[in-house]
Amino acid sequence: MNISQAAAATGLTSKTIRFYEQQGVIPPAARSANGYRIYSAEQLESLRFIKRARDLGFSLDESRELLQLSQDPSRTSASVKQKAELQIQRIDQQIESLQQMRAILESAARECRGDDGAECPILDQLNGVTVDNESPE
Repeated sequence: MNISQAAAATGLTSKTIRFYEQQGVIPPAARSANGYRIYSAEQLESLRFIKRARDLGFSLDESRELLQLSQDPSRTSASVKQKAELQIQRIDQQIESLQQMRAILESAARECRGDDGAECPILDQLNGVTVDNESPE
């Protein structure tokens, strides 16, 4: 299977497949007589595995480690579970961070009049301007 067929079969781009090959995530593809890369069924499965791991937020190095574990009959499920639990913690931290960003942006948008005036709490927030919402005494 050539690189464009491999890309279609895995949901990756040709550029990504070449990058993974350069990074040693998969072994170098065989070459046809005309120099085109030819990917084996095993390489396609590895590429699909890496794509699924990356879709779950694992880094390329972590995805490579998981691929190696999947191919190691002496692995322990405890080592795989530990990696998954670490990723869950990172996802939880990202969710918390996104919720904080949303709350800040939502508050600024609520305070913005959205009219023809120039005053804009959203831009003030982005400029780091603290707006005092208390009325003068």
